[in-house]
Amino acid sequence: MLGLGTLLPWNFFMTATMYFTSRLKDSSLDDILINRTEPRGDHRTILEAKFNNVMTLCAMLPLLLCTCLNSFLHSRVSQDLRVMGSLLVIMLIFIITTIIVKVHLEPLPFFAVTMVKIIIINSFGAVLQGSLFGMAGLLPVSYTTPIMSGQGLAGSFAAFAMICAITSGSELHDAAFGYFITACVVIFLSILSYVLLPKLTSPPTPLLTPVPV
Repeated sequence: MLGLGTLLPWNFFMTATMYFTSRLKDSSLDDILINRTEPRGDHRTILEAKFNNVMTLCAMLPLLLCTCLNSFLHSRVSQDLRVMGSLLVIMLIFIITTIIVKVHLEPLPFFAVTMVKIIIINSFGAVLQGSLFGMAGLLPVSYTTPIMSGQGLAGSFAAFAMICAITSGSELHDAAFGYFITACVVIFLSILSYVLLPKLTSPPTPLLTPVPV
C-alpha cells in the first residue's frame, strides 16, 4: 500500500493533463495570447501550449533537489516525521486540487496554483520515496518487492482509470474529480497502513526462566 501511495497520486495528476489544459482555454485574451509558432488552425493560448513543458520542469527539478536533500535529512529528521509529514502534505494538496475542480479560476491564477502544487507534490514525494526505500533497505530483501510492485501497480491503475473514463464518455472535470478523490483515498489508506502495521506485529514471546526447585 505504501508503494502504491507514493506514485499513484502523481500518476493520476499526470493522467488529468487534458483537464488542466482545458481550464486554461477560458481566457478573454485568447486572441492576444495565441502562440505565433503554432499553425493558424491551432488556437491554443500561450499558457495552454507551454503547460506540459513547465509542468515537467516543475516536477523534475524539485524531485532531483529533494532526492539529494533527503540524504542529509535522514540523520537529522526522524523517519516517522519524514514519511507521515510527506503523506499528510501530499494529501492536503490533493484535497485542495479536488476542491479547485469545482471552483472557477482565471487561467493565469489557475496555471500558477497548479505549478506550485506540482512543486510541492514532487518535493515531498521525493522525500517520501527516499525514506521508504531507506527503511526497506534495513529489512530483508523480500520487503523491497512489495514497494516496487505497488509502484508498478500505480501506473497500471492510473492507465486503467483513464481508459474507463474515456470509455464511459465522462466529462474532463468529472473524470479529474474522480482521479483526485481516488488519490486522496489511497493516500489516507497509506497513512493508515503506516500507523497500524507496527501495531499488528506481535511482540516476541518472552523466554521462560526456569523456576528453581
